[in-house]
Amino acid sequence: MDSLLTAQRDDEIFDVVNDRDEVTGQAARKEVHRRRLLHRAVHALAFGTDGRVFLQKRSMLKDTAPGCWDSSCSGHLDSGEPYDVAVVRELMEEIGLAVTPEHALEPLFKLDACADTGWEFVWIYRLRSDGPFVLHPGEIERGEWFSVDEVTRGIAERSREFTRAFKFIWPRVLAAVGR
Repeated sequence: MDSLLTAQRDDEIFDVVNDRDEVTGQAARKEVHRRRLLHRAVHALAFGTDGRVFLQKRSMLKDTAPGCWDSSCSGHLDSGEPYDVAVVRELMEEIGLAVTPEHALEPLFKLDACADTGWEFVWIYRLRSDGPFVLHPGEIERGEWFSVDEVTRGIAERSREFTRAFKFIWPRVLAAVGR
């Protein structure tokens, strides 16, 4: 099963984009990552009504940053898929959350592709949800709720436990939400 899941991921087709986030072609996931081609992704951060944020610990099956803490949900755009559609799809696939009006899915900002994002143009979203979440076992080892201070302190004290992209995104999220 694990090798089947890996093979299916490697066969995914992503849009390859230029430095203005314009589609220039398509390539398989494995090729996009191997050649560090510019492509697209989304990250969503679920904040509970108590102000804590839900983070996922990535599955050890992941091809990048296995076992590291990351945004509540993150994923690549399928070829031809808009960012706003991808984030809704990824929330359902990864944490079993069907976005509804009370979740108030809010686009915060877009990051340009760079080494810190894994060569991805990334839209970052925030939503309000207390769960419960149904975690996809092939994607996520487990999830936990953390205070904003716990996340910030964790990144400072145990940097290797967090994905590179999340460490890049987190201070920008805090600035965007006024913390």
